[in-house]
Amino acid sequence: MKKILIINGHPDKDSFNFGLSEAYKNGAKNTTAEIREINIRELKFSPNLKYGYRKRTELEPDLLAAQDKLKWADHIVWIYPVWWGSVPAMMKGFLDRVLLPGFAFKKRENSVWWDKYLIGKTSRIICTLDQPAWYYNWIYGSPSHRAMKRLTLNFIGVKKVKITTIGPIRLSKEEFRAKWIKKVEKLGLLNK
Repeated sequence: MKKILIINGHPDKDSFNFGLSEAYKNGAKNTTAEIREINIRELKFSPNLKYGYRKRTELEPDLLAAQDKLKWADHIVWIYPVWWGSVPAMMKGFLDRVLLPGFAFKKRENSVWWDKYLIGKTSRIICTLDQPAWYYNWIYGSPSHRAMKRLTLNFIGVKKVKITTIGPIRLSKEEFRAKWIKKVEKLGLLNK
């Protein structure tokens, strides 16, 4: 049985991203997968890693629970809007606070290399844009995709990462959104 964790990084519960989360979950419910969720907006934590890695900042209970869910999962689905070529601030704070040395990775002493602790997991990124996906890719070089896939998920050991980019959302019609809800539900059904 596949263990799927859906992480929603949008701060607005009435957003299209929450509709996408529900669609993925509804698809996955029609399989043998076990599903857990994290809605970052609902967590009680400070997003500021105030000492960097120099000094430990104790994790709040919601972040400890998030780490347990990340360890548990086989497949992690990230759903978020791309804002200013990156993830929303609260999601960035979540990444900073949760993917810590000793949990997600460990730097080797006297070396530039590190050990990856979340090996064997797969991931799907589903993100929304206010521009066409091709434009974000060709003109801007997809900075948030590179940051999440290579510099975050690959860094901690998640090798297989697929990306679904949906845009433009701004000024989109209901048919466009309905089509994407169906596509994302199918991704959930396929556990991809």
